[in-house]
Amino acid sequence: MLIVTHSGKFHADDAWAVAVLIVLFPDADIIRTRDEAAIETADFAIDVGGIYEPSAGRFDHHQKGFGVTRQSGVPYASAGLVWREFGARCVAALAAAHTGHQLAEEKAQEIAYGIDADVVQYLDMSDVGMAKSAPGGYGLSAVVSGFNPNWLDEQRVGYGEASDAYRLERFKAAMALLTDVLINSVKNRVGAMLAVEQVRQSDVLEGGKVLFLKNGALPWSSVVRKEMPKVLFVISHNVAEQRHMLHTVPTSTENFIARADLPEAWAGLRDAELAAVTGVSDAGFCHNGRFIAAAKSYEGIHAMALQALRALDEAQAPA
Repeated sequence: MLIVTHSGKFHADDAWAVAVLIVLFPDADIIRTRDEAAIETADFAIDVGGIYEPSAGRFDHHQKGFGVTRQSGVPYASAGLVWREFGARCVAALAAAHTGHQLAEEKAQEIAYGIDADVVQYLDMSDVGMAKSAPGGYGLSAVVSGFNPNWLDEQRVGYGEASDAYRLERFKAAMALLTDVLINSVKNRVGAMLAVEQVRQSDVLEGGKVLFLKNGALPWSSVVRKEMPKVLFVISHNVAEQRHMLHTVPTSTENFIARADLPEAWAGLRDAELAAVTGVSDAGFCHNGRFIAAAKSYEGIHAMALQALRALDEAQAPA
């Protein structure tokens, strides 16, 4: 198996595309060249060759007349073209390898769509000039670009074959970074998917206003926000640190606005100071932003949750 991409400076779109293929074809050889004869022999030609034909393994977007775009209008570059063809297969392979979970085809495709929306389209946008280094001033595209040798590297290693070998080494380092990003994206989404039922089945206390999670590592925010409108606070058991946490419920992923805040009198207090205010001897801390607090025992954190509910009732009571 031979994968060919262009020589010279690499970008996030070609590095991502080749990284995806290496997940599926780990024994493939990688050549970086613009030599037409070498490109013709490739099983996959990525970001070079002037042809987009998935069935022939051709994934370029630079040719005249190319106009393939997503439904959102965001154009495809090589990262998106390869992900469009192989994303679901890549997700399924990484889920099996890193979570031990075999994904149904439709679920793998759903996760692949999500990764395209969150990551891949921004690599394509950066490559086609829709964003300088989307998203942000030092986003993923800019980080990958930083793996390219600069003029000092070229001066040190020389030019010709030595320079080509060094650039290939840096390209593979960028691929390794992107592979980690991809693995984490899959693991987090599979984890969230598997956590949904556990969150739904967790104990609901105090008339539905408090949710108790026995495993605090479960990603719960999305489920609670979308499906449990009455829940104001979440108690979770941090198994690793052997303490219990009290969380507020965010109203959105975009900010720290909560359905209800923890009491103002707790803000920024720790240990003895917080214990004195709450009467909970093993109280640990309350964040200054009043969105999370801790106590050693379940009894302690439950008492703090009850106090937070009472404080809300008192604040909402008519004068």
